Amino acid sequence: MTPDATTARVVLTTTDSADEADRLSRVLVDARLAACVQIAGPVRSVFRWEGAASVEEEWQLWLKTDLARVDDLTARLVAEHTYDVPEVLVLPVVGGHGPYLAWVTQETEGSAVDP
Repeated sequence: MTPDATTARVVLTTTDSADEADRLSRVLVDARLAACVQIAGPVRSVFRWEGAASVEEEWQLWLKTDLARVDDLTARLVAEHTYDVPEVLVLPVVGGHGPYLAWVTQETEGSAVDP
């Protein structure tokens, strides 16, 4: 596969604590829905919710997966998430290091031992 023809995707979400970010990451990697999750935080999020502007500290998760697993990852992420309306953004990967992209696909093939 050439780097220009990748099926890799990055899924972004946020959560309200480092512990919750760790828990979600482990669930999704253990289920082979994500090959890797990087956690950044805290980050400051500014948003409008229920008619009022809010500023909150959150932790951002960058989940690496394959296009074939995006729907299953999204469904599991939403089911496991503590937010009523979690952020779930799916970003295409337009290129990258071929062996890494192949690893992402390989790690997200199949199903988990303990779903």
